[in-house]
Amino acid sequence: MQVLFRWCAHLPLPVLHAIGVLTGWLVYWASPTYRKRIRENSSQAGMPWAAVRRAIGETGKLVFELPWIWLRPHAEKQPKITWDGVELVEQALARGKGVIFMTPHVGCFEAIPQAQVERFPAAGAMTLLYRPSKSSWFDAVLREVRSAPGLEPAPTTTGGVRMVLKALKQGRVIGLLPDQVPADGLGVWAPFFGRTAYTMTLAVRLAQQTGATLLLTWGDRLSWGRGYVVHVEPLNLPLDQSNEVCAAALNQAMEALIVRRPHMYLWSYARYKQPRKED
Repeated sequence: MQVLFRWCAHLPLPVLHAIGVLTGWLVYWASPTYRKRIRENSSQAGMPWAAVRRAIGETGKLVFELPWIWLRPHAEKQPKITWDGVELVEQALARGKGVIFMTPHVGCFEAIPQAQVERFPAAGAMTLLYRPSKSSWFDAVLREVRSAPGLEPAPTTTGGVRMVLKALKQGRVIGLLPDQVPADGLGVWAPFFGRTAYTMTLAVRLAQQTGATLLLTWGDRLSWGRGYVVHVEPLNLPLDQSNEVCAAALNQAMEALIVRRPHMYLWSYARYKQPRKED
């Protein structure tokens, strides 16, 4: 599988996206569990099917564009990554307190680190908190790409949290998935589209301790493999309030973005699952 994954990196992005759309729909019709989760999550959010159905193909694109984004040499990458709101990153970096990119499962979130490394090479390595994969071959690839020049991997462990805290104290950028279900004890239950979901408190604690700037970021995937647009917006959370209040505000911000980009959201993600126990 790893050989096939690496081989896909040499295919043109439009070809990978076309394969992704086809595969996305094949998986949707072949897996009752997958199909049920997408339907249930979108229904819980009150989204009409007409606004959601395109996300099935977009999820397929997400899977098949990974080798292109991760492993294709930068000199061979033709579609460009452009920015919308890059001045917010510049201002946050100038403060010297660190920057927290809050990047939910919307669009091509893996384009964000690539864009950051290319646009701000002098800002130091971007530290990415990530959960190791259960698949040995994919975890090997994941550790490789997370350790690429300009990036620093931080596993979702106590040691990883210390790494991201250190990065912020040095004025660098870290990346978090704010809608990822954290481990038991590292979050609180808060409303998400009318149903309680276990929600991270790490970003709030980090911002409180360091004064880092919280920014909401996501990557729009342009049609026909034309590239990506990285969007940056302020993320204002009531940091002087309780974890529960902050988590509710965070989920409200995620909801607002998903409503704007229903075709880009990963509706198959098990957002309402029980948190895993820490090892």
